[in-house]
Amino acid sequence: MATDYGYDSGLGFPETVRRHRLPAGLRAPFEGRTWREFGYVLLSLPISILMFTYAVTMVSLGAGLLVTFLGIPVFAAGLAGCRGLGALERARARGLLGLEVADPEPLRTRGSGFMAWIGAVLKSGTSWRTLLYSVLHLPWALFSFVVAVNFWVYGWALLTYPLWFWVFPAYAGQDGLQLYGDQSHHIYLDNPFEIGVTALVGLLFTLATPWIVRALTTVDRVMVHGLLGPTRLSARVVELESDRGVVVDTAAADLRRIERDLHDGAQARLVALAMDLGLAKEKLTEDPQAAARMVDEAHGEVKTALQELRDLARGIHPAVLTDRGLDAALSSVASRCTVPVQVEVDLPARPAPAIEGIAYFTVSELLQNVSKHARATGAAVDVWRVEDRLLLQVVDNGVGGADVSAGSGLAGLAERLDAVDGILVVDSPVGGPTRVTAELPWRGDRV
Repeated sequence: MATDYGYDSGLGFPETVRRHRLPAGLRAPFEGRTWREFGYVLLSLPISILMFTYAVTMVSLGAGLLVTFLGIPVFAAGLAGCRGLGALERARARGLLGLEVADPEPLRTRGSGFMAWIGAVLKSGTSWRTLLYSVLHLPWALFSFVVAVNFWVYGWALLTYPLWFWVFPAYAGQDGLQLYGDQSHHIYLDNPFEIGVTALVGLLFTLATPWIVRALTTVDRVMVHGLLGPTRLSARVVELESDRGVVVDTAAADLRRIERDLHDGAQARLVALAMDLGLAKEKLTEDPQAAARMVDEAHGEVKTALQELRDLARGIHPAVLTDRGLDAALSSVASRCTVPVQVEVDLPARPAPAIEGIAYFTVSELLQNVSKHARATGAAVDVWRVEDRLLLQVVDNGVGGADVSAGSGLAGLAERLDAVDGILVVDSPVGGPTRVTAELPWRGDRV
């Protein structure tokens, strides 16, 4: 096995690249993955017998007791036990097959108490899927066990036949392994040619066995993932709950930012303005010239406060976006960027206000990053629609090196887009250029 040293392009740390001299087909019988998968098949039979016996016994007992009140609790207990066995199967698949299956949705009880728990178990789709897995896995586990063990045993036995064929003439009273026999004829594998052919057949069996076992465990992977993992609907519910939390956190952060900007900016300036006007009023009769200067200064403070309020309102939702759409609004943002920005918006119609606002703030934040960090001399913004998706792309010729995983503002922007089923893709090699592409769902219904 040869070893080369390279560099991981993502982190910059040296990584070891192993190049095997043997092809995958020849080294497969000796790889750890093959032995783990074979161990999984061997364990499947006793575990599936246990699961099948438990499931059938509890279901039959519960069904038989349905005429009494005890049937429903017994049935629920059987389903709960199947859920526990399903957790064991997920752990076994994770350890031996390397299959990462998320835990299914937990029980959602309405209220407290034993009856609420029984109702939750009986209504849970996970309970019934684990019961189905417990019943269906036994015949497949039996088939897999028989196929895998036979191929494994016969392959290694035939491959090593030249090492142990002497056992037959020494202890069994025959010339070798009997290939055929009746009352008058017997064929034994006893000469060098036949022994060599037997070993060759064993080699073919041995080389084929890992791939047969891998094919068998592929069916196990499908069953574990499909019956013991979360459904697409439940995974989507979890994702939406997470996205809702991101939206709530983002809205709270924006509210705190607006409050801070008002308190530290316009509010403080207006308080100082009120104090200056009060002093000017007191000096109006005593020193009109000083009062006039103070009023003139207050006039300047009013203009500054109005500008801050305009900037704050533009940060919340600019009027130009509502009145004239993305093209004009993005052109306004581009005009305030520290580098020349070319804006091209090609949309057949205006998207929904919510999507339009997210697109505006996405481009605005990306252009702020260009102004602050990119050290670029030029940038371009493209907005277009492809089927039911709105695509945004911001490109600059700066130094590059932007990384979403670094916990920067790009990470927060990616979370915001993900909350509305959007995607943020950053292509920013060191040295540039940087290309950030955002994809949003197209919703064209405007109020």
